[in-house]
Amino acid sequence: MKAILFVCLGNICRSPLAQGIAEKVIKEKDLDIKVDSAGTGDWHIGQSPCENSIKVASINGVDISSQRGRQVTETDFLSYDLIVALDQSNYDNLKKMGADNLIKLGYFGYEDEDVPDPFFFPGFEGFDKVFSMIYSCVIQLIEEKSNE
Repeated sequence: MKAILFVCLGNICRSPLAQGIAEKVIKEKDLDIKVDSAGTGDWHIGQSPCENSIKVASINGVDISSQRGRQVTETDFLSYDLIVALDQSNYDNLKKMGADNLIKLGYFGYEDEDVPDPFFFPGFEGFDKVFSMIYSCVIQLIEEKSNE
């Protein structure tokens, strides 16, 4: 596997976290895997990740502050070996767009659960929980897929 794209709805909270965590793990393991993130929606194109995502990443030694939101394109399905949806809604939208190299992040250690949108949790607590879930899943994904 040479390239992974993480996809959530707006590309300002969950998928930037997944990208940042993956980049850190890939660097630590000295792997040669390209990583990026995108959103199915177009609301946040060009924007930085949300403040709480930047904060929770930083607390955990991950810097996502230079990332910018972008919308997934059909070209991405050819450019990336694996498209990783953060929840079922993203998965369904990507499938409708034509992605076939597609899996949900929760498949890797969370019995295919959705990674919930932290905006639906009160305060900062949701971001902390989502970071932990993404971190665990990303590590397992890279361990399983880096040998392919």
